[in-house]
Amino acid sequence: MEMLYNSGGVGVVALFGLLPILINLMIIIFVIYFIVKAIKFMEMKQKLDQEKNEKIDQLIQLMHQKKNDNI
Repeated sequence: MEMLYNSGGVGVVALFGLLPILINLMIIIFVIYFIVKAIKFMEMKQKLDQEKNEKIDQLIQLMHQKKNDNI
């Protein structure tokens, strides 16, 4: 009966007691990581979309110039 209460057994019980706290901490860290990555992705997407729109505007202007030149 004394072997059940040695220091090794208490360590395992303490580990199981900390397990929910560690899982919650890992979930919180993952959520924060995901939010940061999503924000960075959206900023990059906005920048690329703006560049694409500028290039489309340039193409439209070139088409109008060529149309006016042919008239």
